[in-house]
Amino acid sequence: MYTIIPLLLAHIQELNKQILFLFNFIVKNIPLKSKSHYDCYSPKYNKLKVDKLPILNTPVKKKNFKILLNDYFISNRKVLNPVNHRGKNIVPSTISCPCCDAPSDYIYDNTGGRGQFLCKVCNTHFNKNNYASLHFDFSCPYCGKPLSTKKERKHFIVHRCRNPKCSFYLNNLNSLSEQDLEEYKSNPERFKLHYIYREFKIDFFKVDLHSLPKNASSLAFRKFSPHIMGLCLTYLVNCGMSTRAVSRVMREVHGIKISHTQIASYATTASYCIKPFVDSFDYKPTNYLAADETYTKVKGSKRYVWFIMDAIKKSILGYRSSDSRDVGPCILAMRMAFDKFKTFPGKALKFVADGFPAYLLARHQFALNGKDFDVTQVIGLTNDDKVSTEYRWLKQIIERLNRTFKFSYKITNGYGSDEGASTHLVLFVAYYNFLRPHPYTYWKPLNEVSELETAELMPAKWQILIELSQQLIINQQKT
Repeated sequence: MYTIIPLLLAHIQELNKQILFLFNFIVKNIPLKSKSHYDCYSPKYNKLKVDKLPILNTPVKKKNFKILLNDYFISNRKVLNPVNHRGKNIVPSTISCPCCDAPSDYIYDNTGGRGQFLCKVCNTHFNKNNYASLHFDFSCPYCGKPLSTKKERKHFIVHRCRNPKCSFYLNNLNSLSEQDLEEYKSNPERFKLHYIYREFKIDFFKVDLHSLPKNASSLAFRKFSPHIMGLCLTYLVNCGMSTRAVSRVMREVHGIKISHTQIASYATTASYCIKPFVDSFDYKPTNYLAADETYTKVKGSKRYVWFIMDAIKKSILGYRSSDSRDVGPCILAMRMAFDKFKTFPGKALKFVADGFPAYLLARHQFALNGKDFDVTQVIGLTNDDKVSTEYRWLKQIIERLNRTFKFSYKITNGYGSDEGASTHLVLFVAYYNFLRPHPYTYWKPLNEVSELETAELMPAKWQILIELSQQLIINQQKT
């Protein structure tokens, strides 16, 4: 029995050598299937393609079928009777006229059940598959045909051009190779050939940007002084320590027994007070902005942090913490950054981001709200094109900011709640913009505040920053 085991081990080793030989032979001599140049095989973050804005026609004023019926009675001296449906295809009661809201009693089945209807009151033709899209009044920018509703998602509605003679569709169809064309005939859902526009249901321009974290405590100190709070914030934010580590340092170094929950409460209260000052400060931004998103952990789950920074002055202008990597938090972070401009620069703005398509979708929404600008996307890690070569330095600046932020939070091994993540983000931005020394400003803070220059120690600077923000809140309440 003992002689079989060495033989089996030797046989397994021999088989392993043969497998490695075959694997190397396949890699060297059998090429992998080359991907097509068609953009449906782009990198993962490039799967969602953003087309240009549709034609926004002036909405036609909706008519009232009751007024039209009354006008018909006055002019013809008789009542307009409802439709007498005699065929098998009766108009469903859920369908109404998109032009005058006439009920199904006044609507003809115009094509014998094939989907087209005619309103007897206002003589409007419409189709049951896309008559709802008449309310949105979007048209394809390539062929001018009205867009129809393809599907509805949680936060947006997908509109699609179904015109088979649209130039956008024909150009994409002609660019397919023979192999892709065969695959398109069998699996058309894998290809994006038609023009698509996403209309968002949520108005991200009415969302409050300055919402404050919950569970903030009072600044009426009973057991500890404001200096203790400044010490805790210095260790927590400046030194990048966790609340438990700060509690241990306060006990072992300063002889002060303070719990980590009290330190977390101090951090929440400080963020509650400092956020209005950080968001409303006059940064005097330049026209070079860089944007990027990074991730954090909250109870082991992935969360995202969005940064918009002035690439010249290095200040963080917009920030947002979210549980999803979609266009909503992207728009909110960009709104926060654009609000720092007294006059929006428009096309003069150099807005640089990576290849994530949420920035292009956000640009569409800003264009609809009167702020049109261009998004320059720097894709990849190497300068393979002229755009990447020219704007790579902007992308490197925002990536350096991401590394600085991750260094400040990794020591905590993630956050315990979304409120904790938002609290740390506000304190980090306040520290980065007003307290942290930078080589760009010869080891001084990015934004000089005269009141902060009077204090030498960092705990006192945190107290002054909180006091300045409190004065700002009081003045805002008075006005």
